[in-house]
Amino acid sequence: MEIAINWLAVALATAVSMVIAMVWYSHWGLFGKAWEKLTGVNSEKLKKAQGRKPMAVLLGTNFVTTLTLTVAITITSTYFKDSSVWLALAVGFVLWLGLSATTLLQHNTFEMKSSKLTAINNAYQLVMFLGIALVIGLFGV
Repeated sequence: MEIAINWLAVALATAVSMVIAMVWYSHWGLFGKAWEKLTGVNSEKLKKAQGRKPMAVLLGTNFVTTLTLTVAITITSTYFKDSSVWLALAVGFVLWLGLSATTLLQHNTFEMKSSKLTAINNAYQLVMFLGIALVIGLFGV
């Protein structure tokens, strides 16, 4: 089986994931103020301590997440002979639930982080995975 990657779709989905992060965590965003309060971290502290490194890490990890979802969606679509958006979204959901949500819950529980912070971060991951899957499902498979 040959896996063909639509690199334009990967780039677009990565951009969508960055927009979701900005809308989710920016001080003006949906959960930015709550996240800052729960973590004690804000954009000024990040810039002062690490410069642009957090944004580079975010871009790199979102790209890897997008590429991973693209490969998983492509394999699943090929296996089931179904390139529907619904299948792409189902793959995104299953990967979020099985890999991201469980891992984050495990780490946050043992690190004694608040359940509110866990909910904010897990909901972000869900929306990001589904946003990526939607773009890949529409343009990539």
